[in-house]
Amino acid sequence: MDRDSTHQPKSSRKSRRNPLPEVPPQHQACADVDPATSAAEEDDEARLPEAPEEPAEAVAEGPLAVGHAAIENAVRLAPTSPGVYRMLNAGSDVLYVGKAKNVRKRLSSYARVNAPLPARILRMIAATASVEIVSTTTETEALLLEANLIKQLRPRFNVQLRDDKSFPYILITGDHWAPQILKHRGAQTRPGRYFGPFASAGAVNRTITALQRAFLIRSCTDGFFESRTRPCLLYQIRRCSGPCTGEIDFPGYTELVREANDFLSGRSGLVKRELAGEMEKASTELEFETAALYRDRLAALSAIQSQQGINPRTVEEADLFAIHQEGGYSCVEVFFFRTGQNWGNRAYFPRAERSFTPEEVLASFLAQFYDDKPPPKLILLSHEIEERALLADALAVKAGSRVEVAVPRRGEKKELIAHALTNAREALGRKLSDTATQARLLQSLATTLGLAQAPRRIEVYDNSHIQGANAVGAMVVAGPDGFIKNQYRKFNIKSEGLTPGDDYAMMREVLERRFKRLAKPPEGEAAKAKGGSRADDDSFPQWPDLVVIDGGRGQLNAAREVLEGLGLTQVSLIAVAKGPDRDAGRETLFMPGREAIKLEPRDPVLYFIQRLRDEAHRFVIGSHRKLRKKDIREAGLQEIPGIGPSRKRALLHHFGTLKEIERASIADLGKVPGVSAESARKIFEFFHAQPG
Repeated sequence: MDRDSTHQPKSSRKSRRNPLPEVPPQHQACADVDPATSAAEEDDEARLPEAPEEPAEAVAEGPLAVGHAAIENAVRLAPTSPGVYRMLNAGSDVLYVGKAKNVRKRLSSYARVNAPLPARILRMIAATASVEIVSTTTETEALLLEANLIKQLRPRFNVQLRDDKSFPYILITGDHWAPQILKHRGAQTRPGRYFGPFASAGAVNRTITALQRAFLIRSCTDGFFESRTRPCLLYQIRRCSGPCTGEIDFPGYTELVREANDFLSGRSGLVKRELAGEMEKASTELEFETAALYRDRLAALSAIQSQQGINPRTVEEADLFAIHQEGGYSCVEVFFFRTGQNWGNRAYFPRAERSFTPEEVLASFLAQFYDDKPPPKLILLSHEIEERALLADALAVKAGSRVEVAVPRRGEKKELIAHALTNAREALGRKLSDTATQARLLQSLATTLGLAQAPRRIEVYDNSHIQGANAVGAMVVAGPDGFIKNQYRKFNIKSEGLTPGDDYAMMREVLERRFKRLAKPPEGEAAKAKGGSRADDDSFPQWPDLVVIDGGRGQLNAAREVLEGLGLTQVSLIAVAKGPDRDAGRETLFMPGREAIKLEPRDPVLYFIQRLRDEAHRFVIGSHRKLRKKDIREAGLQEIPGIGPSRKRALLHHFGTLKEIERASIADLGKVPGVSAESARKIFEFFHAQPG
């Protein structure tokens, strides 16, 4: 096969005679995502938990005796085999989940009255009313079950892995003759080759972009691919080889896919040597345009490796875990190495009381971390943990192959751990600093608004529509660690009889739907919701301390009526009205039963409130636009006043697609036969109308 003839010479000729091609829809706003498994991206970092203070006073003798009695009753029935035990309080809430090789022996250690135990353990025993036991066949099985139950039940006396979610992978599909490269989350059920995990969506997006430049593999969906009659813009900017319209033949595209698979599988040196050889060959044969193409592909591969930072020589496949503790908090930094390449790192802030040692936190963290993830062949740790061999056996059972868990003492692996420890220390320092700043802002907000205490959960509401059409409401949430994006919610407003454009009615509907559900939580959750969280529980509350409404006195009254109607008088309310000419810095704050508040333009509290309001506005506008674009796609041009079948045909004949019509300027629209200047203006305003 003559690979040189399948690429750029043909590309350059066609690019001069074709009009500007269309960009695949998924490239207009976001990176390539598998539509079957895409998930909302959350760019917020893990929240820093509250570090519960150890009580100075001794545990009361009475409750401790009650707890000892409950544990002694369990000891009499406990097996001498491996298993998992759960300690429960009087309300049947799980306090602690533990495992043991001999459950009876382990529980007996808690039942001894005069045993020297840490204050944390004594408080747990004092709160224990009963013990539940599950027997297992092996200690390995007990370790896996313990990790699963801790993640599911979140007991307050265990180390808890927080803000856990699936990691993204790169997928090169295998169910089409022209494989597609994309980002993938979730179950790996689609045919193809998966490469990962990557630490973040950003790392995947950067790598995919560079891989497109290096290997020219398509990223468009199969439906978009099949509908093409001319190459899209990605072909013109050399990020795709154009298999959709035959710009490259089947053997040539298959070779590109093979090279991409080889690179991601760790054979990057071989791929780079092959490309360098092809570049030299093309240059010798005076095919300078083709040689330049190979040069650009080599540069793209080098860019991928330069972005990865450290790429170890002796570590092929491994996960690195380094833990740092400071000020009663813990940070676990995780690095992923696959095929000898660094695929990113991420910081975790697990919940753990001050009395936990780094080794204890790390051991519990690891078991929970791999509860729903496949482990690599090698796991490197910064600290020696108890039962390291047991953890390796448990992970080997999950992986179906040998897994080594090691604490390196010298060489490159030790250097990698030192680098991870530095990252853990710096990440925890940044998080502590950010949290302190946010805490000061929340306290200042409470002082300004006259609240009893600094709010832990703030909910901000806004709605958006165009003359009542595609009305949508949104809620954004903020707390001590900033915006909590996985708590955001949107509400499609579809009440019958709602007057189009009635902002008050829209706000009432959104708040009723939100607070009716919260006012009647499932049995057992009501006290937790209305009372926030326990003083010794750092879980983020589901009940807001402060509700912020984008609007004036009218929106405030509408919100107040809803909350009073539901009997929710304990929630503080504030409305933020824009200043004259909608100038930022001149907002007016309204609260029930109080005079309007005006803050100085440079007041940090005002800036904080503006940030809350602007984030809600950004989120609701984005939700509205998605809804409106969906309607436009479904309805086409029929919804535009004054555009009948003839003009619709003329527009589609002139521009080719609805997307091109949407992008066109008023001047371009006016050039279409049969479209007057007034009609061009109506069409343009239809696609570019600003939501209210």
